[in-house]
Amino acid sequence: MQTMKRSLQLATLVCAVVFVWALVGVAASAQAASKAPRLTGLRCVPTTAKACRHGVRVAVGKQLQVRGRGFKRAMRVSFRWPKGALAARLVRSRAGWTVRVPAGTALGKVAVTVRDRAGRRSNRRHIVVAASSPLPPLSATRPGALPAIFAGNGMWIWYVARSEGGNLDAIALRAKAAGISTVFVKSADRGALWEQFSPQLVADLHARGLRVCAWQFVYGEDPVAEAGAAVASIAAGADCFVVDAETAYEGRYAAAQRYMLTLRAAVGPQYPIGFTSFPYVDYHPRLPYSVFLGPGGAQANMPQVYWKAIGASVDAASAKTVANNRIYGTPMAPLGQSYDAPAAADLRRFRAVWAGYGAGGLSWWSWQASSAAAWAVLSEPPPAPAALPDPGWPALDKGSSGDQVIWMQQHLASFNPSVVVDGKFTAATQDALKAFQAARGLAPTGETDAATWQTLLTLALRPVDWTAARPRG
Repeated sequence: MQTMKRSLQLATLVCAVVFVWALVGVAASAQAASKAPRLTGLRCVPTTAKACRHGVRVAVGKQLQVRGRGFKRAMRVSFRWPKGALAARLVRSRAGWTVRVPAGTALGKVAVTVRDRAGRRSNRRHIVVAASSPLPPLSATRPGALPAIFAGNGMWIWYVARSEGGNLDAIALRAKAAGISTVFVKSADRGALWEQFSPQLVADLHARGLRVCAWQFVYGEDPVAEAGAAVASIAAGADCFVVDAETAYEGRYAAAQRYMLTLRAAVGPQYPIGFTSFPYVDYHPRLPYSVFLGPGGAQANMPQVYWKAIGASVDAASAKTVANNRIYGTPMAPLGQSYDAPAAADLRRFRAVWAGYGAGGLSWWSWQASSAAAWAVLSEPPPAPAALPDPGWPALDKGSSGDQVIWMQQHLASFNPSVVVDGKFTAATQDALKAFQAARGLAPTGETDAATWQTLLTLALRPVDWTAARPRG
């Protein structure tokens, strides 16, 4: 009986092993049969475009028809040039497989490849990316300039005790050597104040020649309490205040509106407030940028352009940031990455690029994470502004969704009050946009381009009460 039992166990084990090996063989065969996507051609959309009579020449934001085999929905199409790369999603449309040249792509010769989910890349094809419009100043779409407190160079402090050991004399000396005029010190998290930010700290840093701004990380769970902590931070003597809203705030439009209304009611419309968050607006469509940067919101847009953490070059990350943030019209003063040992050349390039874009100020994250080598580079004289092409504008069309659509709809509703502001680019939104374009002498394409955006942004913004309505995007 025992021998039979062992024989049955052995037979079962052998069968299991054979079955597993069979599955492995099937998977291996499937993997072998699957090939990397193959790119056989690129064409303009429409294919009759005059610019494409002698090769593929296309502007940022315009569509390309992608021909080949092995394609599937949502594959990524990469656009590469010597100083960077950006990617966009492959989609299926009436024109076949198409992709839009992403905002921020460099002008000139660009290599195009398709990548599947396994990370395999197709062969390369090349296009020429052409300019679509002249580059206006970053603040051109909204009256007013960057508040003086945000101008120049700044450094962010998370923990004072971990910045020069909390020695304020050492902080002042290093700041002066690096040309840092403003320190941004954390003062609150949610509705709770941090003890490190006090009237005494502000007075002591002021006495050492530094401007001092407070910043708060917010979540949107209790916006009134968070606004109260912001008001208390400002009352401690802060020269400016910055709201840091990230993933936790996605979808919280009503909370963002309550927070800003409560804060502005307490400090007034002129007190300098900045807003910092993710730089790629199109990657975070549910975050209420349009509230924080809208009327009664921040006067400084401070996107976190951490190129190394993003996995992009300085040029690519910065261009995409400008292209996707410029629609809000709020002057930009970006955060650069001084943590995680960025290359000295990248630190220099960041300063040159944003000087080229006309940014009146920039700052760095963060004091405690910046190495001696990074500080040495920041202490160098500012480089000459880089000569840069126009990075483009967000290309929205039917099926798009998110905060950029909300911002567009709020302006479009001033032209056509029937437009529903819900973050969904529907057929009705497209019809309204076509009518607007035709009325303004623009090509009625039903999609946004440089000329459409710049014309739309001259319209008044229709206010939305988010406490009574919620975007679906």
